[in-house]
Amino acid sequence: MFTFTLALVALVLGYLLYGAFVQRAFGIQPERQTPSYRLKDGVDYIPMPTWRVYLIQFLNIAGTGPIFGAILGILFGPAAYLWIVFGCIFMGAVHDYLCGMISLRKDGASLPEIVGDELGTAARQAMRVLSLILLVLVGTVFVTTSAGLLAAMTDGVWGLDVTSWRTIFLISVFLYCALATLLPIDTLIGRLYPIFGAALLIMAIGVGFGIFTQDGWMPEITDAPFLNHHPKGLPLFPVLCITIACGAISGFHATQSPLMSRCIENERRGRFVFYGAMITEGIVAMIWAAAAIKFASVATLSPEAAVTVPEDDPYSSLAALMTSGGKTNPALIVNMICQTWMGRIGAILAVLGVVAAPITSGDTAFRSARLIVADFLHLNQHKIWQRLALALPLFAISAALVFVDFEVLWRYFAWFNQTLATCFLWTAAVWLHRQRRNAWIAFLPAVFMTVVVTTYILTAPEGFRLPYMPCLIASVAFAIVLAIWFISFMRKTARP
Repeated sequence: MFTFTLALVALVLGYLLYGAFVQRAFGIQPERQTPSYRLKDGVDYIPMPTWRVYLIQFLNIAGTGPIFGAILGILFGPAAYLWIVFGCIFMGAVHDYLCGMISLRKDGASLPEIVGDELGTAARQAMRVLSLILLVLVGTVFVTTSAGLLAAMTDGVWGLDVTSWRTIFLISVFLYCALATLLPIDTLIGRLYPIFGAALLIMAIGVGFGIFTQDGWMPEITDAPFLNHHPKGLPLFPVLCITIACGAISGFHATQSPLMSRCIENERRGRFVFYGAMITEGIVAMIWAAAAIKFASVATLSPEAAVTVPEDDPYSSLAALMTSGGKTNPALIVNMICQTWMGRIGAILAVLGVVAAPITSGDTAFRSARLIVADFLHLNQHKIWQRLALALPLFAISAALVFVDFEVLWRYFAWFNQTLATCFLWTAAVWLHRQRRNAWIAFLPAVFMTVVVTTYILTAPEGFRLPYMPCLIASVAFAIVLAIWFISFMRKTARP
């Protein structure tokens, strides 16, 4: 309990102290007119109240990431606490803030355009491809997740089985995402997201209260923090950093922050909207990581569970509670915790959290993809038929991907996600240096994340499957080479 409490305090202090430092390092200009006013078009550029922009940003970047990722991440042990706290404060929140604010300075430019301006045409083209792949994967993954959860809840209703309901919900969710992608941002997103965002926060607060009042055990940071407890023996590094993405750092956020940079009213609000939303997500992730392991430490497996769990092993117990039909589904433990700790209200919030959240991340993924293509082709998006012409191909590709195995989709999504974050951190470091600002706030996280994504793709089953230690050494060497290049770049371009 001490570690959990200390972690929450650290995240809040991170916002107050390091967040203020990052804001000063960026150099805000409160008197500067933002794109929401100067380029107001009634579709994507619309000034909105700060509280609304914050809640939309939070739900855009959250989805089920800080819930599912944190639950899967705590299987590694107390090291998950450290990654959430330090990753969120010094990497994820910095990443989100810089992306949102640099986009704002560039008139709400999307991620590929930001990268291209700083790293060149080749990087711009590569980032366009990488971003579109990630966004379509995100949209597909979250649409599939929400449709599957709804189908499981309605199995047998009106005589329809899970497969039939899944097809119905897939079509329904795709139609909703199409509307959210095509209509002005304040029509559906601006009205529904604050409600869903508030529900997600209320659910986290209720679960957080249960952590202090319910029985159970939680690991402390003094319990060998770097000892790997994962039941399947997955390597702690870099898999933990890939598993807990949205609760620490996520490249998907770099595709979402420009949406809100087109709606924010003043640069002074950027810290609360971008840095603050990420810190909030870190708090949510910490709550769910602690709640999951505490619940599992005292939970009793059902007699039907075809899993044998050693005594006094909450990590194996948690893994078993999430297993159904031989596949891992974190939504199972979310539903159990909410219903057990919060009763009927908890069940309702669980539905909103694990169903509405992925839907609302999916629709903004498709919207971001549309805007990236529009920026690339320099196409006007004022008329709905113009937006429809870009959105239809994206939805067609996504519809084809729903037939791919979900676990395969998720693994590739996770790696693309962190790779995108790494690319943007290097871009932000270059931008900060050119602006004569403190580039180290982005440079150091970029070096670390380079090691993470390189090691993972070299060693992972969905990657090159090479031996771990040589790949780790090679990844560190590659990161050092990039660091030397950047330091050399800074010296060559330094002011005389």
